[in-house]
Amino acid sequence: QVQLVESGGGLVQAGGSLRLSCAASGRTFSNYAMGWFRQAPGKERSFVAAIVWSGGSTYYAYSVKGRFTISRDNAKNTVYLQMNSLKPEDTAVYFCAADRTDDISIRVLDYDYWGQGTQVTVSS
Repeated sequence: QVQLVESGGGLVQAGGSLRLSCAASGRTFSNYAMGWFRQAPGKERSFVAAIVWSGGSTYYAYSVKGRFTISRDNAKNTVYLQMNSLKPEDTAVYFCAADRTDDISIRVLDYDYWGQGTQVTVSS
């Protein structure tokens, strides 16, 4: 079992930046791909970014590419999402998730463990 806890959300003006963190505990963090998803009110949960265990491969949703950066520190069992040039449409609850197969996936169903989420609100 892996427990995931997100932090770093908050209220920011459009154009601003936030860095989200996801701390993992429980079973070993290694060999897990990690992903970030988000869910806005009334919408389905959608893929934001993912990274394999080695950090050597990443993938981004088109809407955030060039603005968001996913990274990980396996020694600290932590994954990060640096979000720059934030827009009001980025407002959502952001979730991190772990995939035991260490494959990049954009599908919610491919992830085995989920955090509780952290709210990001971008004002215009």
